[in-house]
Amino acid sequence: MLFLGAAGIVTAAWFYAKAAADEAFDRLLQGAAFQIAENMSVEEGALAINMPSSAFELLGLATRDRIFYRVVGTDGKTLTGYEDLQSPIELSESRRAPVFVSTRYGNSDVRMAIGARAVSDPSLNGWVYIIIAQTTEARRALASELTGRAVILVGVMACATLFAAALALRLSLRPVVDLSRVLRDREPQDLTPLAVDVPRELSPFVGSINYFMRRLDERMRLLQRFIGDSAHQIRTPLTALLSQLSLVDDRGLSEEGRHHLRRVRARVEELSHLTNQLLGHAMVIHRFDSEKLAPVDMRDVARRAFRRAVPISLDPDIVVAFEAPEQPVTVLGDALSLREAMVNVIDNALRHGAVARLDVRIVVDGTRGLFEVEDDGPGIPPARWPDVTRRFASTRAERHVSGLGFAIASEVANLLGGTLSFREPAAGRGFTTVIDLPLHPETKP
Repeated sequence: MLFLGAAGIVTAAWFYAKAAADEAFDRLLQGAAFQIAENMSVEEGALAINMPSSAFELLGLATRDRIFYRVVGTDGKTLTGYEDLQSPIELSESRRAPVFVSTRYGNSDVRMAIGARAVSDPSLNGWVYIIIAQTTEARRALASELTGRAVILVGVMACATLFAAALALRLSLRPVVDLSRVLRDREPQDLTPLAVDVPRELSPFVGSINYFMRRLDERMRLLQRFIGDSAHQIRTPLTALLSQLSLVDDRGLSEEGRHHLRRVRARVEELSHLTNQLLGHAMVIHRFDSEKLAPVDMRDVARRAFRRAVPISLDPDIVVAFEAPEQPVTVLGDALSLREAMVNVIDNALRHGAVARLDVRIVVDGTRGLFEVEDDGPGIPPARWPDVTRRFASTRAERHVSGLGFAIASEVANLLGGTLSFREPAAGRGFTTVIDLPLHPETKP
């Protein structure tokens, strides 16, 4: 818009400069014509003309222009000047007032002034016409100079306007920037209304944000209540169902009946396990959206995860071990979410990997803290490593076996700035699953 406005102003300046130059030089032509007319007289019945030098002195200031003139007597014949200097209009039109026209003479563009004087003498009556023409080089130069000055002025004003507009926009939008910074610096769990001074025009916007945050806070509270209620209402019946199934006496059943009973027990156990994982996954997502991260000791979290994941009824043929350094291994995280990830990794190793040995370790490697779970099972083929961290991916060949264990562990590791990785069995070491997290500055050497 500024460019279009400047172009319009420059165009108007060009027409104004052209009109101003024409008016200035037309006055000179008119003055010269008047001086010639004033120096005419009738002597012995004939018109005598005494061409004044002053009539052409001002016109001669335009050194690049040429001047042509012609005086037409009462009989229509040329008294003096250029015979071929013809007017493009009727000479009689100049009787009321001088007439100015643009035309061509020879090979040049000229501006022509046509004036008339009435001669009233006993021996001579009629109209005498004075035609003066001047080339237009000086006019164009003056118009170009005036337009150039206007362009410079418009350019300066445009730059000043751009600077002022940018400054005004920056100052007027500063409250929006401050508001965005307040929102960006907020903790994820902070859903309290915004308390920031903003201009009156932004008050509806802030009010809408606060209204949305109140609604979101209500939704989060309902979600948290739903997760807690679901954890209690779903886990309790499943636990009771597993207990009832364990009390069923299968000695009176046929072989086919015992087979179906075993399948029911397996499906209920799988349902209970998957339900716990789903609720754990929901809990992890909710806590990362609502809880602030804090320094935690990986050793303490790993010990609690080890005690929770290793059941008392574990096969006595499986040897389990836990190792951790004496010094704290501090990482920035959420203890419950990290414990949930560790529990899933240990549970997966017990269910699908360990045959006779399971080792759980906490290791410090430079500026990284490692949670390692090693078993003597066949492990997961490297080609399937990218797939097993997806939701409901299976670590075994059976199509019905699926879960969220590695997906939860991988998501927690990523949210804490770490990774979930695997190591193939090699040199007396078994298949190892590793949660790698950056150490908190308190633990760095």
